[in-house]
Amino acid sequence: MLALNYSEYEFECGTDEAGRGCLAGPVTAAAVILPKTFKNSILNDSKQLSEKKRDLLKPIIELEAVSYGVAHVFPDKIDEINILNASIHAMQLAIAKLKPKPEFISVDGNRFKPYLDIPHETIIKGDGKYLNIAAASILAKTYRDIYMNMIHEEFPMYNWKQNKGYPTKEHRAAIKKYGPTKYHRLSFRLLPVQLKLEV
Repeated sequence: MLALNYSEYEFECGTDEAGRGCLAGPVTAAAVILPKTFKNSILNDSKQLSEKKRDLLKPIIELEAVSYGVAHVFPDKIDEINILNASIHAMQLAIAKLKPKPEFISVDGNRFKPYLDIPHETIIKGDGKYLNIAAASILAKTYRDIYMNMIHEEFPMYNWKQNKGYPTKEHRAAIKKYGPTKYHRLSFRLLPVQLKLEV
């Protein structure tokens, strides 16, 4: 059973990101403040749940949250500041959308940068420990999936609807055949070293 919050603050937000290891598309983060009365027996780390369950939870979280925010950081920015900084930047952009301003930030993972004057704690595998981080992981994943499904229509040969931009064999074969798109992260190794990319 996941705990609601890490701290005793009333307005604690959980934050998490999705898409950090992808070759294409944004890194997407969400921040969620849940009410003290929130309960849900299904909610867990988004990676532990089926797409069907994530899609079921998304409107429940949006309806019952005190506040939530979602933000994308796109490949040009990822290439400029690197994926770790882009992930933290996305989380901070999501937190900035929250009203009321959170009194405490619980962060999934082990890296974060101070945001305003709000105390924070990084929690490794926090999305499997605290409901507010799990809720953020669901929103980050579902909003990113919606975006990847949309850009799939523009470039169907990469099958982003299926692989969501992750480095599958099929995705890498399409990059080798068609080259990178404007949605690819050019600072990432798009192909294994033995398959040099002609750019």
